[in-house]
Amino acid sequence: MNAVALPTSVEDTLALLSRGDYVADRPLATALFLALRLKRPLFLEGEAGVGKTEIAKVLSATLGRRLVRLQCYEGLDISSAVYEWNYQRQMLEIRLAEAGGAQDRDQLARDIFDERFLIRRPLLQALEPDITGPAVLLIDELDRTDEPFEAFLLEVLSDFQVTIPELGTIKAAEPPIVIVTSNRTREIHDALKRRCFYHWVDYPNAERERAILHAKAPGTPAALSAQIVAFVQKLRRLDLFKQPGVAETLDWAQALTELDVLELDPDVVRDTLGTILKYQDDIERIQGAEAASLLSEMRAEMTAAAAAGTVSLPV
Repeated sequence: MNAVALPTSVEDTLALLSRGDYVADRPLATALFLALRLKRPLFLEGEAGVGKTEIAKVLSATLGRRLVRLQCYEGLDISSAVYEWNYQRQMLEIRLAEAGGAQDRDQLARDIFDERFLIRRPLLQALEPDITGPAVLLIDELDRTDEPFEAFLLEVLSDFQVTIPELGTIKAAEPPIVIVTSNRTREIHDALKRRCFYHWVDYPNAERERAILHAKAPGTPAALSAQIVAFVQKLRRLDLFKQPGVAETLDWAQALTELDVLELDPDVVRDTLGTILKYQDDIERIQGAEAASLLSEMRAEMTAAAAAGTVSLPV
């Protein structure tokens, strides 16, 4: 793929994201533009399913850069995130050297701790040069890791380098584009946040969510899209265990389109709640009378908005 020049303004950044079918608001585009311009990591925090990870994917696709993804989890360590030595190959090298009569053990030790035996994991891969330009490094769901791993990341995010005791310090010739995401299941240490620009990615308003549906699920009828967004927006005002994100809105739209649904009704909502709600307690709360009540309120609000000329009434 051919590399594309970085955007030179906030408007260019909005256009870049739009080419990747990502509907961003101006504050997000501003934070991203500054991170790209000033070569700083961008720390994106927000609820699951609001589009944080997608930003890195869109940047990779629209800029023509290699995407390197580090999916975080509890217990993630350096051997999985940065590098490890290929012990099998090292042992084979030792045996071959001994069979060949090698006597210099110091030289043998230097030989086996050579880059030929180094297995590069995502963080080290992202520091390597590439013909298309610096990679897009996605450090996804950092809040799932332990605090010691956060401490290790400080060197990577501030100096774009890692230190391997046997080889020394490996530094990127040009910093990668770094996107760090967190679902805020725990607080990330201030030392790490200071090395990044920060943006909270919130649920979109109705207008932006309709635009997202239009971009990501263009096969959904316009009237149904409007109803889907209005219903999901109402769900987010309830005290649910897990509110539906944009990802769930898209899943629901695709599911309803596949079922040839043209309009929401209580039966349709009941049968497909599992595409937007992921906890049984939430599903039980919305089923039945609550779903009918929400649909009734939704229709009344959409009718009133259409009468006021703020939105078009679905047909």
